[in-house]
Amino acid sequence: MMIQQLRDKKVIFFDVGYTLNAPASGDWMLTWKFLELAGERLRQRGPDEIRKAMGNGLDYLGKNHLVTTVEKEIEQFTVFYTILSDQLALGLSREDIQEITRDRTCNMKNYIPYPGITDVLSTLSQTHQLGVISDTWPSIEQQLKYLGVSQYLSFRTFSCYLGTFKPDRRMYLDALSQCGVPAEETVFIDDSVRNLDGAAALGITPILIAANPDADVDTAYLKIRDLRELIRQEE
Repeated sequence: MMIQQLRDKKVIFFDVGYTLNAPASGDWMLTWKFLELAGERLRQRGPDEIRKAMGNGLDYLGKNHLVTTVEKEIEQFTVFYTILSDQLALGLSREDIQEITRDRTCNMKNYIPYPGITDVLSTLSQTHQLGVISDTWPSIEQQLKYLGVSQYLSFRTFSCYLGTFKPDRRMYLDALSQCGVPAEETVFIDDSVRNLDGAAALGITPILIAANPDADVDTAYLKIRDLRELIRQEE
């Protein structure tokens, strides 16, 4: 069984974060290693201070997002965590920042796979071609292997190789060009209505996943809370 929205489609694209997995620490950037080394001082900072520093760090990442190797990813996140340390007076040493950065990039235990994702993708791969459209960095390849889904994915569109993020239409056009299928015969599953709007504008059928409670918003799009619903429901 599969839901009606998938039956006449040929390709299903998935987001990764909050679609296939979640951050172990509760935050994609503030990993357990970061909290181990900086958490005590971080707790002394106010939410506005933290928000401003995070914003500045993310702004740097966004303006320098064409990143094609894991080595460049490590260099970039070294700058990111240096910005946090400096602006929040966290007192992290160069060695601390290197440890945090390498852990964020290479330690796959920073990610918790959602239940059943390998079963879902294995099942759907028998009837559809599958792909990923993700805002991410080069270490995503190792992450997908760790999640146990890499072998089911025929297409990969990663923001770091295009230097832009969803909902930039270039992300979706890249995915469509790889699969060679008309947009109307594809589906995209993401936890962001804004990202789904970008896909829908090109004719891709959007499905909102609200595995993360923050994504559980009102929408005209079909909404699921667990990928296993894709192969359980019948309409």
